[in-house]
Amino acid sequence: MAAMADHATATRNRPGRDFIARHGETVFNATRRLQGEQLHTPLTRAGFAQADAMGARLRALLGPRPALTLWSSPTGRALQTLAVIAEHLELDWHAAQVDARLVEIGMGSWGGRSYDAVIAEAGSVIDPEVRSLRPAPDGETYPEIAARVTSWLEATDADPGDRLVIMHGVSSRVLRGVMTGLAPATTLGAPVAPGLPQGSIVRIARGVEHVIHRGDGGGHA
Repeated sequence: MAAMADHATATRNRPGRDFIARHGETVFNATRRLQGEQLHTPLTRAGFAQADAMGARLRALLGPRPALTLWSSPTGRALQTLAVIAEHLELDWHAAQVDARLVEIGMGSWGGRSYDAVIAEAGSVIDPEVRSLRPAPDGETYPEIAARVTSWLEATDADPGDRLVIMHGVSSRVLRGVMTGLAPATTLGAPVAPGLPQGSIVRIARGVEHVIHRGDGGGHA
């Protein structure tokens, strides 16, 4: 955890703001399926509308063609969300950088299954302390997520100025927790920022977070 604390301190000195966005609603979200690291679960019409709203908000805040480094998880839903936002901002989607360290929590044998089926078999899938998904018995742990997002932060510290990062519900909560220096959740062993609906954006500058757009999607991952 010392490495995460050190990096939280270092990010406060990064010259620029980080806009971290959660992708829009997908077909898995709409049917209450555990999506995890699944690569290609397309957006619903509601998900595209949420991406439109994010793009409009960022356009109003940053104007056209802002100096913005684009980053995305490699999943289809993140890249679809980014495509809509980039159109609003008049930026080249093809210029985006993709990194697997930004993917969602790996759900192991729970991945792709319905929430109801997993709950009937294993009990509640929500951690009571921070209201986030419990790891599957054979899935990725929160310290493992924290390690990979911290690795991404360390590798991209030299990014100039502002950047936009499109990712996922659980992994973005851990990234935001690391960047803002939150203490690890006692039940999960890693920092976890408050949850936000699909289609939301936060701005983090010098370790301080502000919600700049709250989406109208659900909270499930």
